[in-house]
Amino acid sequence: MIDLYYWPTPNGWKISIMLEECALPYRVVPVNIGQGDQFAPAFLAISPNNRMPAIVDHDVDGEAVPVFESGAILVYLAEKSGRFLPQDDRGRKTVMEWLFWQVGNLGPMAGQVSHFTNYAPAERDNTYARERYANEYNRCLGVLDRRLAEHEYLCGAYSIADMACWPWVVPYKMFGESLEAFPHLRRWHGLMKARPAASRGLDVMKDARRKAPPGEAERRVLFGQTAATLGARSEGER
Repeated sequence: MIDLYYWPTPNGWKISIMLEECALPYRVVPVNIGQGDQFAPAFLAISPNNRMPAIVDHDVDGEAVPVFESGAILVYLAEKSGRFLPQDDRGRKTVMEWLFWQVGNLGPMAGQVSHFTNYAPAERDNTYARERYANEYNRCLGVLDRRLAEHEYLCGAYSIADMACWPWVVPYKMFGESLEAFPHLRRWHGLMKARPAASRGLDVMKDARRKAPPGEAERRVLFGQTAATLGARSEGER
């Protein structure tokens, strides 16, 4: 059994999709990021960056294996299951390129445009930041569209690269984007939605998805942490 430490966000979806695609038995352990569950010392022992998702794999010989960071989890699960990561050097290299592209480009740019569009205080002038990250997200969608003009899935065959990227395309409307200018991306988006396991992964804890902007207290939990505040929190909870 695998414990999935999870909240329904794009990074969380990556792993619930992969677990569903692999049909690996798992148990969801909710990590309510708005309430600060990600800063609990017990979770810190699994995910030292205080971010979900994380997993603990109990289906191993000996001591259970914790894994944090969504990209690392996808690779771990692909190697465990023998699926969605090519065995040949060239194929593996290509999937790893697009996986690292997602964690270094698409995800961070989408996350920042989402922050300044949906979370930043309205009374502050965030025009420059919104434009900066909206442009970058748009550029990343263009990168995907060009790639998908020549491939059914990002790396030819369906892989963890698709599972990593799709969750950051799903909420495009919340980021103020449209897919009208990206026909190949739209086609792929439809392919992904049509995969039953991917849809099941996307629906995990669907009722807990955010339905309104965060209040000030939740905003402080989500965005107000520093090394000093996290250190104080850990000391206080021992």
